[in-house]
Amino acid sequence: MNRITQCLHGKGTVSAVIKHKSADPQNVPGKYLAFSGIQRPVIFWNLTNTCNLGCTHCYSRSGPDATSGNELSTEEIFSCIDDLATIKVPLILLTGGEPLMRSDLYNIADYAEKNGIKTALSSNGTLITPKVAEKIRDSAITYVGISLDGASAKMHDRFRNSPGAFDRTIQAFSACKKAGVRVGVRFTVTRKNMHELNPLISLAQDLGACRFCLYWLVPCGRGTDVYEKLQLSRKDVIEVLSLMYKRAKETDPSKMEFLTVDAPQDCIHLVKSMEEDNSPDLKDAYDLLKSMKGGCSAGSRVANIDAEGNVYPCQFARTPNFLLGNIREKPFSNIWSDTTNPVLEMFRKKELLVRGKCEACQFLDLCGGGCRVRAFHKSLDFSADDPFCYVE
Repeated sequence: MNRITQCLHGKGTVSAVIKHKSADPQNVPGKYLAFSGIQRPVIFWNLTNTCNLGCTHCYSRSGPDATSGNELSTEEIFSCIDDLATIKVPLILLTGGEPLMRSDLYNIADYAEKNGIKTALSSNGTLITPKVAEKIRDSAITYVGISLDGASAKMHDRFRNSPGAFDRTIQAFSACKKAGVRVGVRFTVTRKNMHELNPLISLAQDLGACRFCLYWLVPCGRGTDVYEKLQLSRKDVIEVLSLMYKRAKETDPSKMEFLTVDAPQDCIHLVKSMEEDNSPDLKDAYDLLKSMKGGCSAGSRVANIDAEGNVYPCQFARTPNFLLGNIREKPFSNIWSDTTNPVLEMFRKKELLVRGKCEACQFLDLCGGGCRVRAFHKSLDFSADDPFCYVE
């Protein structure tokens, strides 16, 4: 995760990170978790594979008929939360599918809060009516990330394969704002929609979003099917990163935070841009980035639990090759602390395993070798170069 805003407008952030280095995870503000050094992971929990939409690039192949009938029960989820609390997991991101299609969603969030774990929600937004927004506000959910695939109905609805989805999603932002729910935009950028990035940022600001989170396409789920067709070129990546930097620099950090996800090497563009601008915050930004010891959090600061209880290093590493275990067979805490697990060992020592261009790169200490999921997808070699890296 590349936190552009915190690095650009980070006065006081370094001292705050140092302050929270040894703090109880439950007392670390969300904006400092990525830098805190805490190895207790943020859990991305796919509560269900069921979704009212069937998006072209969905990383979990979710849809109206996607459930297997073997998803975790409420009782099983509560039991896992009890276990997560013993290792002081700081945050669970409730996602899917569409998590709002689970009738026990609010009970799950409230149970996590009672166990000292914060929760956030990832949604397509189409089911968030004014009444639902009020339920979210009155629950333990602290933030909602809503997906938008463009600044126009034509673009968004095309990716969502659902006419009218854009209008319903825009209404969700309005409902959340009226209810007092913190909300942000999640945007997966591709060749087809990158030209709508700038107007989408403006739209997000108009909608009252407090965060703009840009995701790069990862070969996972249906994203695998369209990866070669939709993935950006090196020139496109630089153009997108430059625009994100420009808009973040121009935006009051108290109004909106900008960040990118799924490409640790993004931080190199950020550092170089700050150097060119002679930014007074450059040293602090560099120290913050180095504190993460390689930008990819998979297998260390991030973990994924899918709808059937399978555990993976991250939500994009959901293949048999990267399966860590299942919470029905062994508690998450035991899976996570198993020093003999070869997959965990690979992810936790990835910067020592990378070869080729990544191994020789002067920025290896910042990005840690990029995304191992993309490297493995391209070559079936965990140690190979990240083919998405734009650095020459």
